[in-house]
Amino acid sequence: MTDPRKIVADLAARERALQGAEFLAPRVRGGQVTTRVQGLAYTFSLENRDFEGWGIFQPIDEARVRLVSEAGLAEVASYLGLFPAIRFFLADHLEGATWLAYPVNESDARQRLGAVKPLPVHLVTDGARFERIVARWDGRALWFEELDRRADPRDVERCREAIGEGARAEELAWPGLTPELRATYSIAVQRTPRAIAQTRDRVRLERALQRGGGQLQLHHEHGDYWTVEWSTADGERHVSAISKSDLTVVSAGICLAGGDRAFDLQSLVGVVEGRYD
Repeated sequence: MTDPRKIVADLAARERALQGAEFLAPRVRGGQVTTRVQGLAYTFSLENRDFEGWGIFQPIDEARVRLVSEAGLAEVASYLGLFPAIRFFLADHLEGATWLAYPVNESDARQRLGAVKPLPVHLVTDGARFERIVARWDGRALWFEELDRRADPRDVERCREAIGEGARAEELAWPGLTPELRATYSIAVQRTPRAIAQTRDRVRLERALQRGGGQLQLHHEHGDYWTVEWSTADGERHVSAISKSDLTVVSAGICLAGGDRAFDLQSLVGVVEGRYD
């Protein structure tokens, strides 16, 4: 039978060895710093509450650590190499350097993580929505390693264009589209309806102006109409009020003798440029 006094003595010896030692660990903003010594986990609070990233830490006492320096790329790579790699699609930014992500391969995720669902990936230093990344699973959390070089960049552009047009996930269709990428797109749509609507509005205005030969600069919402700042081909700028429902002109911003509503945004460009009477 193991002597309890020996167990206590061993724990005390480990804690003494930890004092004054330096160790590498990740830290999300506002979180704690954790390290393992001979299989035992030790958790500390950090003096610098704003630090987020990979750091070299040194214990101050049994509850606190200080940041010695930021960890180098080689040190981080060596640390991450201890854990299995799993590929994910970035679905939506959460906060700080943390993103919500969905597995690229559901069966692989089920085998490695025991479940298939959106998960946070921490310390993401590169990438944007719909891009593929490689993350490392340490048994408790996922940590960003790098962008996935195997990914097809055309998938990202197709998803961004589709979300800008307000397309639903079930409407996506192109060769090579996977169920996992469709699931990622669905998550992005559900989480950012307002951003999607604004992007869709901008695309709608841009296309109308481009067909007329103009270019969109800015637009602002005002109830049932937009204030649209746009320019002609020669760079002359105008501000017009445009109906949201059918893009007809509420106020052209130039004198049309009361005939503003006879035109829409596309034809307004021609009027301003003198192509239409």
